[in-house]
Amino acid sequence: MTLYDALIGPFVEFEFMRRALVGSLALALGAGPVGVFLMLRRMSLFGDAMAHAILPGAALGYLVAGLSLTAMTIGGLIAGFAVVILAGLVTRNTVLKEDASLAAFYLISLALGVTIVSLKGSNVDLLHVLFGSVLALDNAALILLATMASVTLFVLALIYRPLVMECVDPSFLQSVSRAGGPVHLAFLALVVMTLVGGFNALGTLLSVGIMMLPAVAARFWAVELTGLICAATLIGLLSSVTGLIVSYHLGLPSGPAIILAAGLGCVISLAFGPRGGLVLRLLPRRHLEA
Repeated sequence: MTLYDALIGPFVEFEFMRRALVGSLALALGAGPVGVFLMLRRMSLFGDAMAHAILPGAALGYLVAGLSLTAMTIGGLIAGFAVVILAGLVTRNTVLKEDASLAAFYLISLALGVTIVSLKGSNVDLLHVLFGSVLALDNAALILLATMASVTLFVLALIYRPLVMECVDPSFLQSVSRAGGPVHLAFLALVVMTLVGGFNALGTLLSVGIMMLPAVAARFWAVELTGLICAATLIGLLSSVTGLIVSYHLGLPSGPAIILAAGLGCVISLAFGPRGGLVLRLLPRRHLEA
């Protein structure tokens, strides 16, 4: 097998591989920067909670219209925004903290979504909702992924400065501007949108992986925010390509293969990254000279 057959041939020969590649790359472009800001804001587990929170809405869309992209997307968006609003209300009006209220809502959402899908569909349909089918992306799914990635990048560019300021010093932003609240809500909306887009390709249980794993890996390659965003996006793109190629040659499920490739990138970064990697820490350091 030549290098061409191993790396390029599958995408040239098969249209479904090209569609999967385009969809995965679009998702990685939008998810990488969002994952970096989630990590900087110490909200990494928020993404996981929201990935589960969209499930009942997507399941209701499936119950009404079957595996309809439009119905499941609209349902997922409504469910995601509803959980964000309800968790915020519970946090402000009860003794529960935000992490506890989110945990409660996402556990209820996960159980409810699985139950709804099971009422109408088979185990195959349930696996499709939970883990996606990146090799089955059609034109509508590709347009949705590309649109959501474009909107995400555009909105991030608009709110970039106040969003960075809120990550560094939210008290200062609150003292000099009233943009903190709207920026926070806009960012949460981007998280929900990205997860709903990822849901169509990777399912609810894996969509958060392409968002957070590249961001975690990027932490070992860059310190400045621009470098983190670029590194996370690049790792996400490489993970998408690598996962699709490996799944093609080994016959593995494509969605999990992409996330495993991102996980491998995270492990490699943890070991060999120049910004705090384990190997670098174990090497003897030169003493400072007076």
